[in-house]
Amino acid sequence: MKSYEKMSDNEKQTLIQDCYIGKLMSFAEIADLTDTYANRIRRDAIKLKIQIRNKSEAQKLALECGRHKHPTKGEKRSEEVKQKIGAGIMQSWENMSEEALNGRKLKAKENWDRLSEDEKANFTHKANLAVRKASDEGTKLEKYLHNALLKEGYRVEFHKEQFLLTTKLQIDLFLPTMNVAIEIDGPSHFSPIWGQDALDKNIKYDNKKSGLILGKGMVLIRIKQQKDFSKTRASQILDKLLIEIKQIELKFPEPGDRNIEIGD
Repeated sequence: MKSYEKMSDNEKQTLIQDCYIGKLMSFAEIADLTDTYANRIRRDAIKLKIQIRNKSEAQKLALECGRHKHPTKGEKRSEEVKQKIGAGIMQSWENMSEEALNGRKLKAKENWDRLSEDEKANFTHKANLAVRKASDEGTKLEKYLHNALLKEGYRVEFHKEQFLLTTKLQIDLFLPTMNVAIEIDGPSHFSPIWGQDALDKNIKYDNKKSGLILGKGMVLIRIKQQKDFSKTRASQILDKLLIEIKQIELKFPEPGDRNIEIGD
């Protein structure tokens, strides 16, 4: 092949179109073929008005063609690595500016507004089904804490039904040997995501439930889950919960100190 240095612009254009567009070669591969350097091929492609692939397209093509190896495909991350990644993502969200957060909220609203009425109805239907399922089977956070406490050696009863002053109640997590009730409250317990009437009913029921549990002499630990479930956030909640439980093991609190709240 003729040296790239000796090619005319027409020859360069034909070469780049054939290799870059037709054969999906990279600028580096074309440079190796013509004994030059990749940036020169790229500059000439721009000068000759050849459409350049963006970074995402180039990375995808490199993976598909086998030029690059996928950094995580086929590899199993340890729980420690997953926790570090999750903590990093969570930290980036917490450090995000108010302007950036509002921009994401606006984008989400725009995406919602673009949905058809049927798509919105289907989405809402699936959300309601998920809420009912969580009510029957427990939320992700409830299951996570239940399994984690069992691994820690605690006896834990899941969705324990009890009669307190002739009222039948279901406690999310109950530690019978310690007389500790743990309630996990999602956003619907303190935010009107299903409307103000629904929130008022939840608050009224929660207050009644708290009174009955505390009136029975139990310790009540309420966990306020304000954000979506993630193992990283759940692990942090677990750490806080274990601190409270270990304190109760050391000394059962006096009546005025038996209502404990943990936030995420």
